[in-house]
Amino acid sequence: MTRSTRTATGRSAIERDASPRSFRPWWRWLLTALAFPPSGYVAHLVAGHVDSVPSAVLNGVITGAGIGGAQWALLRHRDVGITWIPASAAGLGVGLATGAATVSYRTDITSLAVMGAVTGLGVGIAQGSTLGDGRRMLGWSALTAALFALGWTVTTAGGIDVSQQWPVFGAYGCFTVALVQSTVLGAFVPPTSPKPATTTTKKVSA
Repeated sequence: MTRSTRTATGRSAIERDASPRSFRPWWRWLLTALAFPPSGYVAHLVAGHVDSVPSAVLNGVITGAGIGGAQWALLRHRDVGITWIPASAAGLGVGLATGAATVSYRTDITSLAVMGAVTGLGVGIAQGSTLGDGRRMLGWSALTAALFALGWTVTTAGGIDVSQQWPVFGAYGCFTVALVQSTVLGAFVPPTSPKPATTTTKKVSA
């Protein structure tokens, strides 16, 4: 006589799909905030002030590559491709050039908020295009636009010297942006699902 017994390891797909979405921060994501200031500083040294289209593009590409690289170092564990890095560079280059020109390179708090929104939209569209889903791309684009505007607002209100026409906001802004992103990132880039349930069959001979 042969008797088969099945042992499941891991939750079923139905159980995973039914799990409530958590908005708890992904604390490791806060490490990405550390990439903003040095990336912007290096870009500022190379390209100078963001006061023209060429300088804005170069500032944005350098800064975006640094930030995108730091983000991808974590996102690759969620199956995000390395194209996230060039997308971040291109998005920030185009977005910053467009946003800075829109406000005529002014650095008052309102102008920087507008510049941030336009810049963030460029970054969000470029990064979102790598996610392979139209709805996620639209949501990520809107979120990034709002957060870049918030980042510049927080930085300026915090007393950081923004008159140097930096390509990206300072420490107050980048940690604010990273914290908010960490709470909603799972809706756009979900954690990698556990391996499917496996079964083992044991044969018992009588």
